[in-house]
Amino acid sequence: MGSLIVFFQIGGAVALLLFGLGLVRDGVTLAFGIRLKTALGLGTRTGPRAFLAGLIATLGLQSSTSTALLTASFLDRRLIEGRMSQIILLGANVGTALTAIVISLGMDAIAPALLLVGFVASRRTSPVVSGSGRALIGLGLMLISLALLESGTLPLRNSTEMAAFLQMLDSSWPVALLFSATIAAACSSSLAAVMLVASLSLPAGLCVVLVLGANLGGAIPPVLITAKSGIAAQRLTLGNLCVRATGCLIMMPVAGLFATALEQLPFPLTDLAVEAHLSFNLILALCIAPFTGLISFGLERLLAEPGPEENGPPQWLDETSLEHPLLALSGASRQALAIGDDVARMLDLTRLAFSKNDSSPLTEVAALENRVDLRQQQVKTYLSRLGQTADEHDRRRAIAILDYVINLEHVGDIVEKGLAANVRKKIGLQLRFTEAGYQELDGMFLMTAETLRMAQTIFMTRDTALAQQLILQKVEIRNRERQSAQRHLVRLREGHRDAQETSSLHLDLLRDLKRVTAHLVAVAHPILDEEGLLIESRLRSR
Repeated sequence: MGSLIVFFQIGGAVALLLFGLGLVRDGVTLAFGIRLKTALGLGTRTGPRAFLAGLIATLGLQSSTSTALLTASFLDRRLIEGRMSQIILLGANVGTALTAIVISLGMDAIAPALLLVGFVASRRTSPVVSGSGRALIGLGLMLISLALLESGTLPLRNSTEMAAFLQMLDSSWPVALLFSATIAAACSSSLAAVMLVASLSLPAGLCVVLVLGANLGGAIPPVLITAKSGIAAQRLTLGNLCVRATGCLIMMPVAGLFATALEQLPFPLTDLAVEAHLSFNLILALCIAPFTGLISFGLERLLAEPGPEENGPPQWLDETSLEHPLLALSGASRQALAIGDDVARMLDLTRLAFSKNDSSPLTEVAALENRVDLRQQQVKTYLSRLGQTADEHDRRRAIAILDYVINLEHVGDIVEKGLAANVRKKIGLQLRFTEAGYQELDGMFLMTAETLRMAQTIFMTRDTALAQQLILQKVEIRNRERQSAQRHLVRLREGHRDAQETSSLHLDLLRDLKRVTAHLVAVAHPILDEEGLLIESRLRSR
Protein backbone atom coordinates (compact mmCIF):
# COMPACT_ATOMS: atom_id res chain seq x y z
CA MET A 1 0.00 0.00 0.00
CA GLY A 2 2.86 2.32 0.89
CA SER A 3 4.50 1.70 -2.49
CA LEU A 4 1.25 2.55 -4.24
CA ILE A 5 1.00 5.85 -2.36
CA VAL A 6 4.58 6.74 -3.30
CA PHE A 7 3.84 5.89 -6.93
CA PHE A 8 0.81 8.18 -6.99
CA GLN A 9 2.74 10.99 -5.26
CA ILE A 10 5.55 10.86 -7.79
CA GLY A 11 3.20 10.36 -10.73
CA GLY A 12 1.02 13.25 -9.58
CA ALA A 13 4.05 15.53 -9.17
CA VAL A 14 5.29 14.68 -12.67
CA ALA A 15 1.78 15.20 -14.07
CA LEU A 16 1.59 18.61 -12.37
CA LEU A 17 4.99 19.51 -13.84
CA LEU A 18 3.81 18.57 -17.34
CA PHE A 19 0.53 20.43 -16.83
CA GLY A 20 2.46 23.52 -15.75
CA LEU A 21 4.70 23.21 -18.81
CA GLY A 22 1.59 23.05 -20.98
CA LEU A 23 0.11 26.16 -19.34
CA VAL A 24 3.33 28.11 -19.88
CA ARG A 25 3.45 27.01 -23.52
CA ASP A 26 -0.20 27.85 -24.17
CA GLY A 27 0.08 31.19 -22.37
CA VAL A 28 3.19 32.27 -24.24
CA THR A 29 1.63 31.16 -27.52
CA LEU A 30 -1.51 33.18 -26.80
CA ALA A 31 0.42 36.27 -25.73
CA PHE A 32 3.37 36.25 -28.09
CA GLY A 33 2.73 33.37 -30.52
CA ILE A 34 2.87 35.31 -33.78
CA ARG A 35 5.83 37.41 -32.56
CA LEU A 36 7.64 34.27 -31.43
CA LYS A 37 7.08 32.55 -34.76
CA THR A 38 8.17 35.65 -36.64
CA ALA A 39 11.31 35.96 -34.51
CA LEU A 40 12.12 32.29 -35.11
CA GLY A 41 11.62 32.67 -38.85
CA LEU A 42 13.71 35.84 -39.04
CA GLY A 43 16.46 34.67 -36.71
CA THR A 44 18.07 32.17 -39.07
CA ARG A 45 20.29 34.27 -41.31
CA THR A 46 23.47 33.29 -39.42
CA GLY A 47 24.43 30.35 -37.24
CA PRO A 48 24.68 32.28 -33.93
CA ARG A 49 21.32 33.99 -34.57
CA ALA A 50 19.70 30.63 -35.36
CA PHE A 51 21.12 29.15 -32.14
CA LEU A 52 19.85 32.11 -30.13
CA ALA A 53 16.44 31.95 -31.81
CA GLY A 54 16.05 28.29 -30.84
CA LEU A 55 17.18 29.00 -27.29
CA ILE A 56 14.80 31.93 -26.80
CA ALA A 57 11.86 30.12 -28.40
CA THR A 58 12.36 27.16 -26.05
CA LEU A 59 12.62 29.41 -23.00
CA GLY A 60 9.28 30.89 -24.03
CA LEU A 61 7.52 27.67 -25.03
CA GLN A 62 9.16 25.65 -22.23
CA SER A 63 9.49 22.72 -24.61
CA SER A 64 12.18 21.78 -27.09
CA THR A 65 9.61 19.47 -28.70
CA SER A 66 7.37 22.46 -29.47
CA THR A 67 10.34 24.35 -30.90
CA ALA A 68 11.28 21.33 -33.00
CA LEU A 69 7.75 21.05 -34.42
CA LEU A 70 7.58 24.79 -35.11
CA THR A 71 10.96 24.68 -36.84
CA ALA A 72 9.84 21.60 -38.79
CA SER A 73 6.79 23.47 -40.07
CA PHE A 74 9.03 26.34 -41.27
CA LEU A 75 11.47 23.90 -42.86
CA ASP A 76 8.66 21.98 -44.55
CA ARG A 77 7.59 25.26 -46.16
CA ARG A 78 11.21 26.08 -47.12
CA LEU A 79 11.20 29.23 -45.00
CA ILE A 80 14.54 28.26 -43.43
CA GLU A 81 17.52 26.16 -44.54
CA GLY A 82 18.22 22.62 -43.37
CA ARG A 83 21.56 23.60 -41.79
CA MET A 84 20.05 26.49 -39.85
CA SER A 85 17.17 24.32 -38.64
CA GLN A 86 19.65 21.88 -37.09
CA ILE A 87 21.38 24.78 -35.32
CA ILE A 88 17.99 25.98 -34.04
CA LEU A 89 17.45 22.60 -32.38
CA LEU A 90 20.89 22.75 -30.79
CA GLY A 91 19.82 26.06 -29.26
CA ALA A 92 16.48 24.52 -28.25
CA ASN A 93 18.26 21.74 -26.36
CA VAL A 94 20.31 24.31 -24.44
CA GLY A 95 17.09 26.28 -23.79
CA THR A 96 15.52 23.24 -22.12
CA ALA A 97 18.61 22.84 -19.93
CA LEU A 98 18.43 26.51 -18.91
CA THR A 99 14.77 26.01 -18.00
CA ALA A 100 15.82 23.19 -15.68
CA ILE A 101 18.34 25.55 -14.07
CA VAL A 102 15.72 28.26 -13.53
CA ILE A 103 13.04 26.07 -11.96
CA SER A 104 15.50 24.18 -9.73
CA LEU A 105 17.00 27.24 -8.02
CA GLY A 106 14.82 26.80 -4.95
CA MET A 107 12.32 29.54 -5.79
CA ASP A 108 9.26 27.53 -4.70
CA ALA A 109 8.56 30.18 -2.02
CA ILE A 110 7.41 32.61 -4.72
CA ALA A 111 5.01 30.07 -6.26
CA PRO A 112 1.92 31.45 -4.41
CA ALA A 113 2.70 34.97 -5.60
CA LEU A 114 3.07 33.74 -9.19
CA LEU A 115 -0.27 31.93 -8.95
CA LEU A 116 -2.02 35.02 -7.55
CA VAL A 117 -0.60 37.44 -10.12
CA GLY A 118 -1.17 34.93 -12.90
CA PHE A 119 -4.79 34.36 -11.91
CA VAL A 120 -5.55 38.08 -11.85
CA ALA A 121 -3.83 38.64 -15.21
CA SER A 122 -5.51 35.64 -16.84
CA ARG A 123 -8.94 37.19 -16.20
CA ARG A 124 -8.13 40.14 -18.45
CA THR A 125 -9.39 40.32 -22.02
CA SER A 126 -6.10 41.38 -23.62
CA PRO A 127 -4.42 38.31 -25.18
CA VAL A 128 -0.97 39.53 -24.11
CA VAL A 129 -1.98 40.04 -20.47
CA SER A 130 -4.18 36.94 -20.33
CA GLY A 131 -1.54 34.74 -21.95
CA SER A 132 1.17 36.08 -19.64
CA GLY A 133 -1.11 35.28 -16.69
CA ARG A 134 -1.50 31.69 -17.82
CA ALA A 135 2.27 31.40 -18.21
CA LEU A 136 2.80 32.67 -14.65
CA ILE A 137 0.26 30.16 -13.33
CA GLY A 138 2.09 27.41 -15.18
CA LEU A 139 5.44 28.50 -13.77
CA GLY A 140 3.99 28.56 -10.25
CA LEU A 141 2.60 25.04 -10.68
CA MET A 142 5.97 23.84 -11.96
CA LEU A 143 7.69 25.15 -8.83
CA ILE A 144 5.07 23.49 -6.62
CA SER A 145 5.50 20.22 -8.53
CA LEU A 146 9.22 20.20 -7.74
CA ALA A 147 8.48 20.49 -4.02
CA LEU A 148 5.97 17.63 -4.33
CA LEU A 149 8.49 15.59 -6.28
CA GLU A 150 11.11 16.16 -3.59
CA SER A 151 8.79 14.98 -0.83
CA GLY A 152 7.36 12.14 -2.92
CA THR A 153 10.76 10.62 -3.62
CA LEU A 154 11.88 10.85 0.03
CA PRO A 155 10.68 7.29 0.87
CA LEU A 156 12.50 6.01 -2.21
CA ARG A 157 15.77 7.54 -1.09
CA ASN A 158 15.52 5.57 2.17
CA SER A 159 14.22 2.36 0.54
CA THR A 160 16.38 -0.76 0.40
CA GLU A 161 14.47 -1.96 -2.70
CA MET A 162 15.24 1.27 -4.54
CA ALA A 163 18.87 1.03 -3.46
CA ALA A 164 19.04 -2.46 -4.98
CA PHE A 165 17.35 -1.27 -8.18
CA LEU A 166 19.74 1.65 -8.51
CA GLN A 167 22.69 -0.64 -7.88
CA MET A 168 21.47 -2.84 -10.74
CA LEU A 169 21.20 0.18 -13.03
CA ASP A 170 24.63 1.39 -11.93
CA SER A 171 26.11 -1.93 -12.96
CA SER A 172 24.50 -1.74 -16.42
CA TRP A 173 24.65 1.78 -17.81
CA PRO A 174 23.16 0.91 -21.24
CA VAL A 175 20.01 -0.37 -19.48
CA ALA A 176 19.93 2.77 -17.35
CA LEU A 177 20.22 4.91 -20.48
CA LEU A 178 17.30 3.13 -22.16
CA PHE A 179 15.23 3.24 -18.95
CA SER A 180 15.61 7.01 -18.65
CA ALA A 181 14.99 7.49 -22.38
CA THR A 182 11.72 5.56 -22.09
CA ILE A 183 10.54 7.81 -19.25
CA ALA A 184 11.40 10.96 -21.20
CA ALA A 185 9.71 9.68 -24.36
CA ALA A 186 6.59 8.67 -22.43
CA CYS A 187 6.40 12.13 -20.84
CA SER A 188 7.32 13.85 -24.15
CA SER A 189 9.66 15.95 -22.04
CA SER A 190 13.35 15.57 -21.26
CA LEU A 191 12.88 18.25 -18.60
CA ALA A 192 10.45 16.11 -16.58
CA ALA A 193 12.84 13.14 -16.68
CA VAL A 194 15.82 15.30 -15.65
CA MET A 195 13.91 16.78 -12.71
CA LEU A 196 12.88 13.29 -11.62
CA VAL A 197 16.52 12.20 -11.73
CA ALA A 198 17.53 15.32 -9.78
CA SER A 199 15.11 14.41 -6.97
CA LEU A 200 16.83 11.07 -6.29
CA SER A 201 20.05 10.29 -4.45
CA LEU A 202 22.17 8.60 -7.11
CA PRO A 203 25.79 7.67 -7.73
CA ALA A 204 27.41 10.41 -9.78
CA GLY A 205 28.11 8.30 -12.85
CA LEU A 206 24.60 6.80 -12.91
CA CYS A 207 23.11 10.28 -12.54
CA VAL A 208 24.92 11.46 -15.68
CA VAL A 209 23.87 8.35 -17.62
CA LEU A 210 20.21 8.87 -16.68
CA VAL A 211 20.46 12.49 -17.81
CA LEU A 212 21.91 11.30 -21.12
CA GLY A 213 18.96 8.95 -21.48
CA ALA A 214 16.56 11.79 -20.78
CA ASN A 215 18.14 13.79 -23.61
CA LEU A 216 17.87 10.82 -25.95
CA GLY A 217 14.24 10.14 -25.05
CA GLY A 218 13.29 13.79 -25.47
CA ALA A 219 14.25 13.61 -29.16
CA ILE A 220 11.93 10.67 -29.91
CA PRO A 221 8.45 12.34 -29.76
CA PRO A 222 9.23 14.89 -32.52
CA VAL A 223 10.35 12.03 -34.79
CA LEU A 224 7.07 10.20 -34.20
CA ILE A 225 4.94 13.32 -34.66
CA THR A 226 6.60 14.32 -37.95
CA ALA A 227 6.53 10.78 -39.37
CA LYS A 228 3.64 11.75 -41.66
CA SER A 229 4.84 15.29 -42.35
CA GLY A 230 6.95 16.46 -45.24
CA ILE A 231 10.39 15.03 -45.96
CA ALA A 232 12.11 18.21 -44.77
CA ALA A 233 10.46 17.96 -41.33
CA GLN A 234 11.37 14.27 -41.09
CA ARG A 235 15.01 15.09 -41.88
CA LEU A 236 15.11 17.70 -39.13
CA THR A 237 13.75 15.56 -36.30
CA LEU A 238 15.65 12.46 -37.39
CA GLY A 239 18.86 14.49 -37.56
CA ASN A 240 18.26 15.82 -34.05
CA LEU A 241 17.71 12.27 -32.76
CA CYS A 242 20.91 11.06 -34.45
CA VAL A 243 22.89 13.97 -33.00
CA ARG A 244 21.67 13.28 -29.48
CA ALA A 245 22.17 9.52 -29.83
CA THR A 246 25.74 10.07 -31.03
CA GLY A 247 26.46 12.40 -28.14
CA CYS A 248 25.04 9.91 -25.64
CA LEU A 249 27.09 7.01 -27.05
CA ILE A 250 30.29 9.06 -26.92
CA MET A 251 29.62 10.46 -23.44
CA MET A 252 28.35 7.30 -21.72
CA PRO A 253 31.74 5.50 -21.35
CA VAL A 254 33.22 8.59 -19.66
CA ALA A 255 30.13 9.47 -17.62
CA GLY A 256 31.98 8.85 -14.36
CA LEU A 257 34.86 11.16 -15.28
CA PHE A 258 32.38 13.74 -16.55
CA ALA A 259 30.48 13.63 -13.24
CA THR A 260 33.72 13.99 -11.27
CA ALA A 261 34.69 17.04 -13.33
CA LEU A 262 31.29 18.66 -12.71
CA GLU A 263 31.47 17.98 -8.97
CA GLN A 264 34.84 19.73 -8.83
CA LEU A 265 33.52 22.94 -10.33
CA PRO A 266 34.21 25.79 -7.89
CA PHE A 267 30.72 27.26 -8.22
CA PRO A 268 28.14 24.47 -8.66
CA LEU A 269 24.80 25.82 -9.79
CA THR A 270 22.27 23.32 -8.53
CA ASP A 271 22.02 19.53 -8.55
CA LEU A 272 24.43 17.38 -10.51
CA ALA A 273 21.65 16.20 -12.85
CA VAL A 274 20.75 19.75 -13.86
CA GLU A 275 24.39 20.74 -14.32
CA ALA A 276 25.05 17.61 -16.40
CA HIS A 277 21.99 18.39 -18.52
CA LEU A 278 23.23 21.90 -19.31
CA SER A 279 26.87 20.92 -19.77
CA PHE A 280 26.05 18.04 -22.11
CA ASN A 281 23.91 20.21 -24.37
CA LEU A 282 26.47 23.04 -24.43
CA ILE A 283 29.27 20.62 -25.36
CA LEU A 284 27.04 18.96 -27.97
CA ALA A 285 26.18 22.34 -29.53
CA LEU A 286 29.83 23.41 -29.70
CA CYS A 287 30.95 20.11 -31.23
CA ILE A 288 28.09 19.62 -33.70
CA ALA A 289 27.50 23.19 -34.94
CA PRO A 290 30.45 23.16 -37.41
CA PHE A 291 29.12 19.95 -39.00
CA THR A 292 25.43 20.84 -39.36
CA GLY A 293 25.93 21.45 -43.08
CA LEU A 294 27.28 17.92 -43.56
CA ILE A 295 24.48 16.49 -41.43
CA SER A 296 21.87 18.31 -43.51
CA PHE A 297 23.49 17.14 -46.76
CA GLY A 298 23.63 13.54 -45.55
CA LEU A 299 19.97 13.58 -44.54
CA GLU A 300 19.01 14.99 -47.95
CA ARG A 301 20.76 12.04 -49.59
CA LEU A 302 19.17 9.58 -47.17
CA LEU A 303 15.61 10.94 -47.45
CA ALA A 304 14.97 12.11 -51.00
CA GLU A 305 12.13 14.44 -51.98
CA PRO A 306 9.11 12.78 -53.63
CA GLY A 307 8.31 13.59 -57.23
CA PRO A 308 6.04 16.53 -58.10
CA GLU A 309 2.31 16.00 -57.70
CA GLU A 310 0.32 16.01 -60.89
CA ASN A 311 -2.84 18.06 -61.45
CA GLY A 312 -5.24 15.15 -61.33
CA PRO A 313 -8.97 15.23 -60.56
CA PRO A 314 -10.09 16.83 -57.28
CA GLN A 315 -9.33 14.42 -54.48
CA TRP A 316 -12.28 15.07 -52.15
CA LEU A 317 -15.18 15.93 -54.46
CA ASP A 318 -17.02 12.61 -54.68
CA GLU A 319 -19.95 12.71 -57.13
CA THR A 320 -21.71 9.86 -55.33
CA SER A 321 -21.92 11.93 -52.12
CA LEU A 322 -23.99 14.76 -53.60
CA GLU A 323 -27.26 13.18 -52.44
CA HIS A 324 -25.90 13.07 -48.89
CA PRO A 325 -25.25 16.72 -47.89
CA LEU A 326 -23.16 15.89 -44.83
CA LEU A 327 -20.72 13.78 -46.86
CA ALA A 328 -20.65 16.28 -49.72
CA LEU A 329 -19.97 19.22 -47.40
CA SER A 330 -17.23 17.28 -45.62
CA GLY A 331 -15.56 16.53 -48.95
CA ALA A 332 -15.89 20.15 -50.11
CA SER A 333 -14.40 21.34 -46.81
CA ARG A 334 -11.40 19.07 -47.21
CA GLN A 335 -10.95 20.26 -50.78
CA ALA A 336 -11.07 23.87 -49.53
CA LEU A 337 -8.32 23.05 -47.05
CA ALA A 338 -6.26 21.57 -49.91
CA ILE A 339 -6.73 24.83 -51.84
CA GLY A 340 -5.57 26.70 -48.74
CA ASP A 341 -2.46 24.53 -48.60
CA ASP A 342 -1.69 25.43 -52.23
CA VAL A 343 -2.10 29.14 -51.44
CA ALA A 344 0.15 28.75 -48.39
CA ARG A 345 2.75 27.10 -50.62
CA MET A 346 2.50 30.05 -53.05
CA LEU A 347 3.05 32.53 -50.24
CA ASP A 348 6.00 30.57 -48.85
CA LEU A 349 7.66 30.28 -52.26
CA THR A 350 7.23 34.00 -52.89
CA ARG A 351 8.84 34.79 -49.56
CA LEU A 352 11.65 32.35 -50.40
CA ALA A 353 12.29 34.11 -53.73
CA PHE A 354 12.20 37.48 -51.94
CA SER A 355 14.70 36.46 -49.25
CA LYS A 356 17.05 34.49 -51.55
CA ASN A 357 16.87 37.00 -54.42
CA ASP A 358 16.19 34.04 -56.72
CA SER A 359 13.26 33.93 -59.15
CA SER A 360 13.26 30.14 -59.68
CA PRO A 361 10.69 29.42 -56.90
CA LEU A 362 8.25 31.76 -58.65
CA THR A 363 7.83 29.29 -61.52
CA GLU A 364 5.93 26.97 -59.20
CA VAL A 365 3.84 29.90 -57.94
CA ALA A 366 2.32 30.39 -61.40
CA ALA A 367 1.51 26.66 -61.70
CA LEU A 368 -0.09 26.62 -58.24
CA GLU A 369 -2.20 29.68 -59.09
CA ASN A 370 -3.64 27.84 -62.10
CA ARG A 371 -4.48 24.87 -59.90
CA VAL A 372 -6.11 27.11 -57.26
CA ASP A 373 -8.31 28.71 -59.94
CA LEU A 374 -9.30 25.29 -61.27
CA ARG A 375 -9.98 23.79 -57.84
CA GLN A 376 -12.10 26.69 -56.57
CA GLN A 377 -14.21 26.52 -59.74
CA GLN A 378 -14.67 22.79 -59.20
CA VAL A 379 -15.77 23.35 -55.60
CA LYS A 380 -18.30 26.00 -56.67
CA THR A 381 -19.72 23.71 -59.38
CA TYR A 382 -19.84 20.77 -56.96
CA LEU A 383 -21.71 22.64 -54.23
CA SER A 384 -24.17 24.11 -56.73
CA ARG A 385 -25.33 20.52 -57.41
CA LEU A 386 -25.90 19.69 -53.74
CA GLY A 387 -28.88 17.37 -53.28
CA GLN A 388 -32.40 18.59 -52.57
CA THR A 389 -32.28 17.06 -49.10
CA ALA A 390 -29.99 19.84 -47.88
CA ASP A 391 -31.56 21.85 -45.06
CA GLU A 392 -30.96 25.45 -44.02
CA HIS A 393 -27.95 24.56 -41.89
CA ASP A 394 -26.36 22.68 -44.81
CA ARG A 395 -26.95 25.61 -47.15
CA ARG A 396 -25.32 28.03 -44.71
CA ARG A 397 -22.32 25.73 -44.46
CA ALA A 398 -22.14 25.51 -48.25
CA ILE A 399 -22.14 29.32 -48.47
CA ALA A 400 -19.35 29.50 -45.86
CA ILE A 401 -17.27 27.05 -47.90
CA LEU A 402 -17.92 29.03 -51.09
CA ASP A 403 -16.94 32.29 -49.40
CA TYR A 404 -13.72 30.73 -48.13
CA VAL A 405 -12.61 29.25 -51.46
CA ILE A 406 -13.45 32.53 -53.24
CA ASN A 407 -11.31 34.44 -50.74
CA LEU A 408 -8.51 31.91 -51.22
CA GLU A 409 -8.74 32.40 -54.97
CA HIS A 410 -8.46 36.16 -54.47
CA VAL A 411 -5.43 35.62 -52.24
CA GLY A 412 -3.85 33.44 -54.94
CA ASP A 413 -4.40 36.24 -57.48
CA ILE A 414 -2.79 38.80 -55.17
CA VAL A 415 0.20 36.54 -54.51
CA GLU A 416 0.79 35.69 -58.17
CA LYS A 417 -0.09 39.00 -59.83
CA GLY A 418 0.97 41.32 -57.01
CA LEU A 419 3.56 39.91 -54.61
CA ALA A 420 5.31 37.56 -57.06
CA ALA A 421 5.34 40.20 -59.80
CA ASN A 422 6.94 42.73 -57.46
CA VAL A 423 9.50 40.18 -56.29
CA ARG A 424 10.37 39.47 -59.95
CA LYS A 425 10.84 43.20 -60.44
CA LYS A 426 13.14 43.37 -57.42
CA ILE A 427 15.25 40.47 -58.70
CA GLY A 428 15.28 41.61 -62.33
CA LEU A 429 16.34 45.16 -61.51
CA GLN A 430 18.77 43.98 -58.80
CA LEU A 431 17.15 46.30 -56.26
CA ARG A 432 18.29 46.20 -52.65
CA PHE A 433 16.19 47.19 -49.66
CA THR A 434 17.69 48.81 -46.61
CA GLU A 435 18.37 46.30 -43.84
CA ALA A 436 15.51 47.73 -41.75
CA GLY A 437 13.15 47.73 -44.73
CA TYR A 438 13.99 44.13 -45.59
CA GLN A 439 13.40 42.99 -42.00
CA GLU A 440 10.02 44.76 -41.90
CA LEU A 441 8.84 43.16 -45.15
CA ASP A 442 10.17 39.72 -44.27
CA GLY A 443 8.40 39.91 -40.93
CA MET A 444 5.16 40.86 -42.70
CA PHE A 445 5.56 37.86 -45.02
CA LEU A 446 5.91 35.54 -42.03
CA MET A 447 2.97 37.06 -40.16
CA THR A 448 0.78 36.75 -43.25
CA ALA A 449 1.76 33.11 -43.68
CA GLU A 450 0.87 32.39 -40.06
CA THR A 451 -2.44 34.21 -40.53
CA LEU A 452 -3.25 31.79 -43.34
CA ARG A 453 -2.40 28.83 -41.13
CA MET A 454 -4.72 30.19 -38.45
CA ALA A 455 -7.49 30.80 -41.00
CA GLN A 456 -7.22 27.16 -42.12
CA THR A 457 -7.67 26.00 -38.52
CA ILE A 458 -10.64 28.32 -37.95
CA PHE A 459 -12.33 27.15 -41.15
CA MET A 460 -12.06 23.54 -39.98
CA THR A 461 -12.86 23.96 -36.26
CA ARG A 462 -15.06 27.10 -36.27
CA ASP A 463 -13.50 27.96 -32.92
CA THR A 464 -14.87 31.26 -31.60
CA ALA A 465 -11.88 32.13 -29.40
CA LEU A 466 -9.45 31.53 -32.26
CA ALA A 467 -11.65 33.61 -34.58
CA GLN A 468 -11.47 36.49 -32.11
CA GLN A 469 -7.69 36.10 -31.94
CA LEU A 470 -7.54 36.27 -35.75
CA ILE A 471 -9.47 39.56 -35.76
CA LEU A 472 -7.04 40.98 -33.21
CA GLN A 473 -4.13 39.74 -35.29
CA LYS A 474 -5.51 41.65 -38.27
CA VAL A 475 -5.33 44.83 -36.18
CA GLU A 476 -1.70 44.08 -35.29
CA ILE A 477 -0.79 43.45 -38.94
CA ARG A 478 -2.55 46.68 -39.97
CA ASN A 479 -0.56 48.59 -37.35
CA ARG A 480 2.69 46.99 -38.51
CA GLU A 481 1.91 47.89 -42.11
CA ARG A 482 1.26 51.51 -41.15
CA GLN A 483 4.39 51.70 -38.98
CA SER A 484 6.55 50.18 -41.73
CA ALA A 485 5.21 52.70 -44.26
CA GLN A 486 5.96 55.55 -41.84
CA ARG A 487 9.49 54.29 -41.17
CA HIS A 488 10.03 53.96 -44.90
CA LEU A 489 9.04 57.59 -45.42
CA VAL A 490 11.46 58.60 -42.66
CA ARG A 491 14.26 56.73 -44.46
CA LEU A 492 13.31 58.55 -47.67
CA ARG A 493 13.58 61.93 -45.92
CA GLU A 494 16.96 60.92 -44.52
CA GLY A 495 18.17 60.28 -48.07
CA HIS A 496 18.86 56.54 -47.98
CA ARG A 497 19.63 55.58 -51.57
CA ASP A 498 18.29 52.01 -51.26
CA ALA A 499 15.04 53.35 -49.79
CA GLN A 500 14.64 55.75 -52.72
CA GLU A 501 15.21 53.01 -55.31
CA THR A 502 12.74 50.60 -53.68
CA SER A 503 10.14 53.11 -52.46
CA SER A 504 7.33 52.06 -54.78
CA LEU A 505 8.18 48.38 -54.38
CA HIS A 506 8.20 48.57 -50.58
CA LEU A 507 4.79 50.21 -50.37
CA ASP A 508 3.29 47.87 -52.99
CA LEU A 509 4.45 44.79 -51.10
CA LEU A 510 3.02 46.15 -47.85
CA ARG A 511 -0.29 46.90 -49.54
CA ASP A 512 -0.57 43.43 -51.09
CA LEU A 513 0.27 41.66 -47.82
CA LYS A 514 -2.37 43.73 -46.07
CA ARG A 515 -4.93 42.80 -48.76
CA VAL A 516 -4.09 39.11 -48.31
CA THR A 517 -4.74 39.43 -44.58
CA ALA A 518 -8.11 41.11 -45.18
CA HIS A 519 -9.28 38.19 -47.35
CA LEU A 520 -8.06 35.60 -44.84
CA VAL A 521 -9.65 37.25 -41.81
CA ALA A 522 -13.02 37.05 -43.56
CA VAL A 523 -13.23 33.39 -42.51
CA ALA A 524 -13.82 34.54 -38.92
CA HIS A 525 -16.69 36.93 -39.72
CA PRO A 526 -19.60 34.44 -40.06
CA ILE A 527 -18.47 32.59 -36.92
CA LEU A 528 -18.38 35.74 -34.81
CA ASP A 529 -21.54 37.08 -36.43
CA GLU A 530 -23.46 33.99 -35.32
CA GLU A 531 -22.28 34.65 -31.76
CA GLY A 532 -23.28 38.31 -31.95
CA LEU A 533 -19.67 39.44 -31.48
CA LEU A 534 -19.40 41.68 -34.56
CA ILE A 535 -20.51 45.28 -34.91
CA GLU A 536 -21.90 46.82 -38.09
CA SER A 537 -19.36 49.61 -38.39
CA ARG A 538 -15.88 50.50 -37.18
CA LEU A 539 -16.99 54.12 -36.67
CA ARG A 540 -16.68 55.25 -33.08
CA SER A 541 -19.90 56.55 -31.48
CA ARG A 542 -19.85 60.16 -30.33
